[in-house]
Amino acid sequence: MSAEATNPATPGPVVPTAAVRRKARPRIDLRRLGRAALLGNAARGKLPDAIGHVAEAHRAHYPDADLEPLRHAWVLAESSHRGQMRKSGEPYITHPLAVTLILAELGAETTTLTASLLHDTVEDTDVTLDQVREQFGEEVRYLVDGVTKLEKVDYGAAAEPETFRKMLVATGSDVRVMSIKLADRLHNMRTLGVMRPEKQARIAKVTRDVLIPLAERLGVQALKTELEDLVFAILHPEEYEHTRELIAANAARSGDPLAEIADEVRGVLREADIPAEVLIRPRHFVSVHRVSRKRGELRGADFGRLLVLVNEDADCYAVLGELHTCMTPVVSEFKDFIAVPKFNLYQSLHTAVARGDGQVAEVLIRTHQMHKVAEAGVVALGNPYTPAAGTPAGDTPAADADASADSPVDGERADPTRPGWLSRLLDWQKAAPDTDTFWSTLREDLAQDREITVYRPDGGSLGLPEGATCVDAAYAQYGEDAHACIGARVNGRLATLSTVLRDGDTVQLLMGQDPASEPSREWLEHAHTPAARIAIQRWLAAHPDRTEEPPAPVPSRPALDLTAPGSASGGAPRTASAMVVDRPGATVRLAGCCTPVPPDEVTGFAVRGGAVTVHRVECASVAHMKGTGRPEVAVSWGDSTACRVTLVAESFGRPHLLADLTEAMAQEGAEIVSATVEPPSQQRVRHTYTVELPDAARLPALMRAMRNVPGVYDVGRAQHQ
Repeated sequence: MSAEATNPATPGPVVPTAAVRRKARPRIDLRRLGRAALLGNAARGKLPDAIGHVAEAHRAHYPDADLEPLRHAWVLAESSHRGQMRKSGEPYITHPLAVTLILAELGAETTTLTASLLHDTVEDTDVTLDQVREQFGEEVRYLVDGVTKLEKVDYGAAAEPETFRKMLVATGSDVRVMSIKLADRLHNMRTLGVMRPEKQARIAKVTRDVLIPLAERLGVQALKTELEDLVFAILHPEEYEHTRELIAANAARSGDPLAEIADEVRGVLREADIPAEVLIRPRHFVSVHRVSRKRGELRGADFGRLLVLVNEDADCYAVLGELHTCMTPVVSEFKDFIAVPKFNLYQSLHTAVARGDGQVAEVLIRTHQMHKVAEAGVVALGNPYTPAAGTPAGDTPAADADASADSPVDGERADPTRPGWLSRLLDWQKAAPDTDTFWSTLREDLAQDREITVYRPDGGSLGLPEGATCVDAAYAQYGEDAHACIGARVNGRLATLSTVLRDGDTVQLLMGQDPASEPSREWLEHAHTPAARIAIQRWLAAHPDRTEEPPAPVPSRPALDLTAPGSASGGAPRTASAMVVDRPGATVRLAGCCTPVPPDEVTGFAVRGGAVTVHRVECASVAHMKGTGRPEVAVSWGDSTACRVTLVAESFGRPHLLADLTEAMAQEGAEIVSATVEPPSQQRVRHTYTVELPDAARLPALMRAMRNVPGVYDVGRAQHQ
């Protein structure tokens, strides 16, 4: 059975969900509800007493909801699970009932609650998915199937990770699958005390590594915070007990500085005529533990935060202005998650105010709707798959009836049913057929709990984990086609693929034209995301004969000189009998500083020995000689089109680059007179080639062919000073 735990409490006090704390509702007596379930079903059409609490919580969010699907689901679930008992001795039906109550209090809509009541029937009873579809429809069948475990008899030790893979894939099409799973895990964690310590620890670790990060990403803070405390109690009992003592000692102190600051805030807002509700939000155990490690000895105001709830977005900023004007703000604590929401839908203003004795109170400012989303995340969206214009009355939350059409349209919030992090996760899991790789990579991926957004020149954006590099951006944008990436521009400037990106950067990825381009093994050192690492590792595994090749050439002297024996160096002037010069009998030479070729506009200058040196008119040497009063000599191109030119290629280092580049030049009919390759700098390599071309008109084609070599990002004419 999926819910193996029983009712005895875990070590230390159990912290209720935020939804329960807000309503000050006592913990439901599941034993009493279990006994009510065993007394039999209610008459047809009448809501059974056992789910009265669920109905009450549901109607608080959806006043006009049709409760018939819940009654029907209860009848099937109770009859199917009848006779099954939890290890605590309670009727098994108390588990799906408790899971459904958790979701109802968070504001889940009717379809989710219906599936929640039935979520263990297919796994633990004779009910089939076909029966669920026939009686409740395809949506409910999909949700139930999404949370149904795979059998150990079929999958062995891989059952748990493969079940999570199945759930994540299902969540990719309907986030309500994971909502039910999170509530299911919360109730099991609440009642884990009867299990053997080693099993408690195993379940707690999976909860810590997988379920809590998923709750954070889906924005379900009410579930996340309670799960954190329950895991803390099991895995760190001594630190948990110490934290409990800190909280108890603070509660026993006389006077509450946080309450006093709250009163002061209320006064400030009353004077400003801003309607607002000011609440004190006690920190949960893990939060207190983190703050104590960060700040050392805690003061009274450290054990909670102030929450200011207002009606409109503009009121949030009005509250902020009043607090910063009338009280002493701690400017370093200010964060605006309204203008720039977190990737998990969270919106709020964060600030802090200090009073004369040094007590500092953190303040959260948000609207009532923002607060609902902050607590329940995707659960607060109702049915995210129902278009706003056609949403039935029973599926529209009371607080959201008029706001549903105003949902944001920017970034990941435009499609909360398929957030960017989930799309990336689903993409890389396809490339990780090995269960162990999937399971370890999933935990590693979920441990990256902060995201950045980088922008593309075309106006699109990429969501990446903090610490991601240009390598990660390439694979996020192009998938395995990123093997052909040769470099990047970050904020308009050339950057190496190892460059770590920051939130808000603009990234242009430079792609080679060769479909057989190869990733470098070095890229693995810079790949931060599973998608990038898995794609690179797959390529390397499929091409073992390529993995031991040397990196791009690293010269052992200042520059690798490939000048042909007996040839002129790249900078030496060359006799040019094609030229027509206004000085009969003069020897004409092409300047090595700018290597003019037809049809460049040129000019000449007399030099010692009666020769004339020809320069391109934009050459820096021309301006210098004219500035010193040197007279110009008129020159023009003759009929011959052969030329010599010096080209500079800028590239990223990679194996075989030099061979590929010289081959491309040879195919264009260029004869290399000399070449130098400078030592790599930040993975970039500069090549200088002086070449002979039989026809100057072929120069543009030669430069295009050089640019098309993978790894080369720019080719230009030499411009020596």
